Amino acid sequence: MIVAGKPLSAQADPIPPTKPAATPNRARLALRDLASGLGQHWLWRAMAMQDIVLRYRGSVLGPLWLTFSTAIMIAAMGFVYSQIFHLDPVRYVPFLTLGLLVWQFISSVITDGCSAFMSVQHAIQQVRLPYTVHVLRSVFRNLLILGHNAVLIPIVFLLMGHGIGWGALMVIPGLILLCVNGFWISILLGMLSARFRDVPPIVAALLQVIFFVTPVFWTVETLGKYRHVGDFNPLFAAIDVVRAPLLDEPFAPYSWSIVGIMTVGGLLVTAIFFSRFRSRIAYWV
Repeated sequence: MIVAGKPLSAQADPIPPTKPAATPNRARLALRDLASGLGQHWLWRAMAMQDIVLRYRGSVLGPLWLTFSTAIMIAAMGFVYSQIFHLDPVRYVPFLTLGLLVWQFISSVITDGCSAFMSVQHAIQQVRLPYTVHVLRSVFRNLLILGHNAVLIPIVFLLMGHGIGWGALMVIPGLILLCVNGFWISILLGMLSARFRDVPPIVAALLQVIFFVTPVFWTVETLGKYRHVGDFNPLFAAIDVVRAPLLDEPFAPYSWSIVGIMTVGGLLVTAIFFSRFRSRIAYWV
């Protein structure tokens, strides 16, 4: 059809091409996952509480079994190792108590972090939830267990005649840093374990060895001229930022520096890996 000497199609305004919707990049999706996970704090707190209830369902004493077993370990090791190392039990038993409690928290966070995604594979594949919810659930669950076992601290301190000063408030930033480190460790190990199923047993075996070479039940001064080997142990630094203020003792020279570097470096590395491989977690599990 011709209108004024020109085809009708030539006179019609061309339809502008529609722009495809902008797809968020990987880093933005990872940040959105983190923000959404932190925002749903009511969910992962409730799930962590349910985990503990289900773990001890049908038990008369429930979570008290953990506290009793830890108390028996402290009593046995406190007597034996205070004699082996020729240390005053009044000073050694509180040192041992705090070391074991913090170590149990750290090792449990690392071990549970390996299964942070694999243990909830059905939920990941069937329910649309931020991945960070499962990690926060794991860390908070172990924090609750630590708080439950912490009832031993005032009991031991009272029996040993050990007081607590205002410097004990420094335990709060120390615990916060431990939780932050537990968060990125759980994400990183959770992804690695989902991709490579050999990671959990390797980590469990390494933790058994690391327990004996970390100043948990022995003092770093025992190393003598090799004390720097213990001072630069990252796990000793993590224990020291919590144990030292409760014992009203000075921190080891490099504890806060090591924990700070570990926190910042771990978060950066984990952010890169989580942004890059977050979309593959559902396929790996």
